[in-house]
Amino acid sequence: MEEKLRIDVRILLITQWFDPEPTFKGLVFARALQAEGHEVEVITGFPNYPGGKVYPGYKVKWRQIEYIDGIRINRVPLYPSHDGSALKRIFNYVSFAISSCLYGLFAVGKPDVVYVYHPPLTVGLSASIVSLFRRVPFVYDIQDLWPDTLTATGMVRNKYVLSIVSVLCKFVYRSASKLVVLAPGFKKKLIERGVAAQKIEVVYNWCDENSLKNYELNHSYAHEFYGRFNIVFAGNMGKAQGLDAVLNAAKLVKVDVPRAQFVMIGDGVEVGRLKQRVENENISNVLFMPRIPMSAVGAALGAADVLLVHLKDDPLFSITIPSKTQAYLAVGKPIIMGVKGDAADLIKQAKAGVCIDPEDSMALARAVELLANKRQEELLEIGLNAESFYHKNLSLQIGVRRFSEIFNQLIIK
Repeated sequence: MEEKLRIDVRILLITQWFDPEPTFKGLVFARALQAEGHEVEVITGFPNYPGGKVYPGYKVKWRQIEYIDGIRINRVPLYPSHDGSALKRIFNYVSFAISSCLYGLFAVGKPDVVYVYHPPLTVGLSASIVSLFRRVPFVYDIQDLWPDTLTATGMVRNKYVLSIVSVLCKFVYRSASKLVVLAPGFKKKLIERGVAAQKIEVVYNWCDENSLKNYELNHSYAHEFYGRFNIVFAGNMGKAQGLDAVLNAAKLVKVDVPRAQFVMIGDGVEVGRLKQRVENENISNVLFMPRIPMSAVGAALGAADVLLVHLKDDPLFSITIPSKTQAYLAVGKPIIMGVKGDAADLIKQAKAGVCIDPEDSMALARAVELLANKRQEELLEIGLNAESFYHKNLSLQIGVRRFSEIFNQLIIK
């Protein structure tokens, strides 16, 4: 019976962003699906993210076809932009939605299933139309819960715009044959909004495992990290991360744990202000380092003693799992999880660190002191728990097999 369920599926992957752009479910995902025995074809745009400029070697035209490892990649026109202009961003999203929809309707062979991930919502609209007219099932992978995320991050405040987004989301949800979500909290929220429970599947995200294999400690990290107990936060530093609480915690631990050092790696809209706070208040145990390429992420995380996840205390964040969580688990280091809900539940299940309430500086300071006072063998054991949990429950291999099961179920129906 198991053999009958495992069939080869022709998958049409529609995504606005694809390699060589930095993307989560791009070429690595397509290759992994192909390795499972499926045939994958991609419709994507001409690479321009995140700078908004078309990459060297590409020029926007009606189409460009590439083959990588047997995967056909169809590049279709879009308006390249990724600046602060809302109008230009809308043109960017809508132009790709129109061209990908037309191409999916008329220029590719009929797939067995269409797969897209959200955001942006416009790709879901494109896939809904392709699915309807080509009479094939459509899987919608929800990575951000809209309009909730737009409100929580302050990206959109206009209630009229938010109501339109909500209506369009409901249309795409109804059109999809299956909804895939990254955390149980997302599923619960969608059920509350009237989506049938049997239509929703939870598939945890994985991380870029190849980038994390680089554990060689380069000279800059060796110099900056030497002799300190390093708590590393790596990633975007925006308003959603609530990092003032981290600076407050750093001030609290200066006396009791003098060797503790908070290392903030990355960029974002809050970096300048946070650096100014550190300078003005003489918070000497906080070190800022610039954003690093993915190829160096493994070395940075591997140099840490503890890894930190932190978001603002917002109800939305209690039903999401920050993407850095998987990378932190995979690298095998103790974690301080400053997020409630689903993300904290993962750390507890894995026995991979300490969970605290977000924006609680005192709790964060206590967590640092607790871990700094542990023997090296105890920290190593916690890290091994994290790594083991990742490979058993959250890895690329596990995730792709779950997607294969979902695709197979739709084809058998």
